Amino acid sequence: MKPETDLIQKELEAIRKANHGMISPEKVVEFASNPDTELHGKFTWDNGKAAHEYRLWQARTLIRVQVAYLPQSPGVPVRAFVSLSTERNSKTGGYRPIQFVLKTKPLREQMMVDAIAELEAIRRKYSTLKALAPVFAAMDNVIASANAKPRVKGDAPPASPPA
Repeated sequence: MKPETDLIQKELEAIRKANHGMISPEKVVEFASNPDTELHGKFTWDNGKAAHEYRLWQARTLIRVQVAYLPQSPGVPVRAFVSLSTERNSKTGGYRPIQFVLKTKPLREQMMVDAIAELEAIRRKYSTLKALAPVFAAMDNVIASANAKPRVKGDAPPASPPA
């Protein structure tokens, strides 16, 4: 690990030890309020800017909890809007309606790439749970199947869904 990461890890460990073996966000913020800590620089201390960032987080949460029901799976709620990794952190990025993403080949393919990346993250997070080995094997089959399909490169996604 790099030195900054080591210092942050040590500070988090100190917080854990001081709080009966648990780390809570409240205790981390309390500790980080000290400007002499490494954690201090990881937070936005300008309340105006922090408030705006929090409202953006609230908006993302509001968007993520909206559901839609697709004709191909009636009665099964899915997220109404999708954020594709290629469109995050840009001035023009945002969320697209799930129906539009599924009907638009380059967007659907990007959604599949993102889904596979999320599955791989789940595998890394839970790899120590041997009971999930059959789930990981099934994931491998899905990923192999998805990777075997030809992909069209260079297709630019449409700017926005039809109104």
